[in-house]
Amino acid sequence: MGLEALTIGRVGVDLYPEQSGVPLARVRTFAKSLGGTATNVAVAAARLGRRSAVLTKVGPDGFGEYVRAALAEFGVSPEFVGTAPDLQTPVVFCALHPPADPPLLFYRAPLAPDLALTPADVPWEVVDTVPLLWVTGTGMSAEPSRSTQRAVLTRRARRGHTVLDLDYRPMFWPDAATARTEISWMLDHVTAVVGNRAEMRVALGVEDPEAAADRLLARGVRLAVIKRGAEGVLIATEDGRWSVPPCPVEVVCGLGAGDGFGGAMIHGLLAGWDPPRLAAYANAAGALVAARLACADAMPTHDEIEELRCGPLGSAATRRTSPCT
Repeated sequence: MGLEALTIGRVGVDLYPEQSGVPLARVRTFAKSLGGTATNVAVAAARLGRRSAVLTKVGPDGFGEYVRAALAEFGVSPEFVGTAPDLQTPVVFCALHPPADPPLLFYRAPLAPDLALTPADVPWEVVDTVPLLWVTGTGMSAEPSRSTQRAVLTRRARRGHTVLDLDYRPMFWPDAATARTEISWMLDHVTAVVGNRAEMRVALGVEDPEAAADRLLARGVRLAVIKRGAEGVLIATEDGRWSVPPCPVEVVCGLGAGDGFGGAMIHGLLAGWDPPRLAAYANAAGALVAARLACADAMPTHDEIEELRCGPLGSAATRRTSPCT
């Protein structure tokens, strides 16, 4: 059977302290896990039974070998994982304090392999035909990935589900103004956008969820998803808006929660779910990941999401105003 979802972007190896609550300088041992936003999203979708692959690059090193092997073990196709011969597979160190938003130490210099994607690396037939394509704002932060991702979105021409995960991390950009310019271009080439309030501020100049939804829909985006942290999620289409409450959990590590949300969102979009059902399901998936340590390894199953999800499918969402009021 054919591929259902292709994600494009970051990959790496996450190193988590095995001693919690202490600074990195005092950590003695680390546990290794697959990481990177686009990679984690593909894993999360695969965990929910979707046929997914990630388009990215690694270095010609042992960590690159680990990435390919780990993807295959998670059920994600490594077919489109290329090799950047002069670069190293990124590693990321995480300090588990504070748990909700732990600081990260990225080793991606001088250029991360996933930002070295060129048109020659792209499976163009897949771009044309895959039901769901997932891109990230980080993919626009450097060349040649920026030009490649522009070419992909231009070729895709908003076919099927074309989703932008804003994925804004300031350390990857020279400044916020550059990020806004590059990410703004993408808004006119995607069907759905997902991000938190801070990411909306960078992309749109506003962080109020209602105002952000207004601006996204005005740009031709068909589905706007604004994550509001402890306040839940706002999801909007031209037909209406719904507010989904949070799923309370004891946060162990906030990293990867958005990626779990993304994988569940892919599942819901491919299943044709209505917006409130999709948002409630994705919100529960993100909460489950936040209650666990690690990213890819922490992605939940369908049964786990159903057990946590707040109320019957769709009942947790409250109808809000239509976009025209």
